[in-house]
Amino acid sequence: MEANKTEFTNIDEYIANFPPDLQVILEKIREVIKEAAPDAKEKISYQMPAFELNGNLVYYAAFKKHIGFYPTAGGISAFQEELSAYKGAKGSVQFPLNKPIPFELIRRITEYRAAENREKGKK
Repeated sequence: MEANKTEFTNIDEYIANFPPDLQVILEKIREVIKEAAPDAKEKISYQMPAFELNGNLVYYAAFKKHIGFYPTAGGISAFQEELSAYKGAKGSVQFPLNKPIPFELIRRITEYRAAENREKGKK
């Protein structure tokens, strides 16, 4: 189910590569990110959906048993307590597909990262 066997040129192509039930989740994450950071630009980076706003903002990807969300180390540390229920690393978190995806948390992390990057853009 991992999508990195194909070269994608846009997020639509990436999402279309997955089964319909997963496409719904991936589109919802995309929508949440776009609402949280409407001025961010979509792209494919590392063969994953990504958004940029004065630099990299967030990435996400579908895997067999989870959605990987990559808001950089700053996005993870700022929400460390809320993310403690999930597997993760310095700049990433895994949301299991057998549990509800925390769309509101994704929204808040993206808003936080957008504010960080806008501040960086002012300097």
